Amino acid sequence: MALANASVSRRRGDRRRRNQTKLADHVDRLGEEHPPIPLDSVDYTINRPAELADRFGAVLSYMSRVELEVERNVLELNILLPDPPEVDRHFYADVWLPQETHHGIILDRVQVLAGLESAEPNLTDVSFKLKFLGALGRARGIQDVSRMLYYLTGLATERSAVLAYNKLHAGLIELGERAIAATVVGPIKRQEPGHFAYYQMAARELWAQLGGWQRWVVRTLRKRTFGPVGVDNDRQRVEFGEVMTALEMSTGDEADLQHYARQIGRVEHELLWAHRQGLRVPDYIFKALRRAAEAAADLKGDHRPSAGRSDP
Repeated sequence: MALANASVSRRRGDRRRRNQTKLADHVDRLGEEHPPIPLDSVDYTINRPAELADRFGAVLSYMSRVELEVERNVLELNILLPDPPEVDRHFYADVWLPQETHHGIILDRVQVLAGLESAEPNLTDVSFKLKFLGALGRARGIQDVSRMLYYLTGLATERSAVLAYNKLHAGLIELGERAIAATVVGPIKRQEPGHFAYYQMAARELWAQLGGWQRWVVRTLRKRTFGPVGVDNDRQRVEFGEVMTALEMSTGDEADLQHYARQIGRVEHELLWAHRQGLRVPDYIFKALRRAAEAAADLKGDHRPSAGRSDP
């Protein structure tokens, strides 16, 4: 019996090492194949700046801020994960941070040229809740919970980014702003799927290693803390709702939000909630999107009912 257990343990250890090697190779490829977009490679030609600002100003403002705030996000990760795997640190500090920072700089330049105000990102403020969770992360088993929450946040964030940049790219082509589409949004949207792939591989590997109590804590904290990327207060919730409206992800039809929520939460559902029969999307994801859509509609005086306000 002891020999059998030792054999199982060795196989698990070998599998983990192979997975870590795959993750490390993936990060190295991201860094080599997708270096930060050169700032001097961008063609900032804008044919109709007023129309660009009117149609996509909310999107440019929101996304430039969120991309620039990765500087603070790295500070948060250093607190949240006091002793992260080296592959995580290499990914977020050496690859993700410089890529996203250049995204933010370029998008901010575009919005200024379109006549909008420059972004004002929060680069330093770290919430008490995150500091508290980081302190707990020094206890055995808790840091793996924090890592899992980090990967889940990354999955939702990057999937949202992929969807948003695809919609923005198509909208810019339709508007006739081909230079911005080709040299700004095109290169950005080619970099985001690699980030999503990293979080997906890392999340699947770690979830398989977590014990029952750790999975319970992850599910509980995720339900209570989920929010759309870049939303930390009521004003930002309205802004996110405006982004969804501008990109036609929210049209007043609840089915649109359900579809959007399913796309964001697909992997999260497969990992955390596969045991819940009939659940198509984590309800907290849908509810967060609906709150943002309703907040934006209320600000405009559009008090459309949310199709009965039923949950998916």
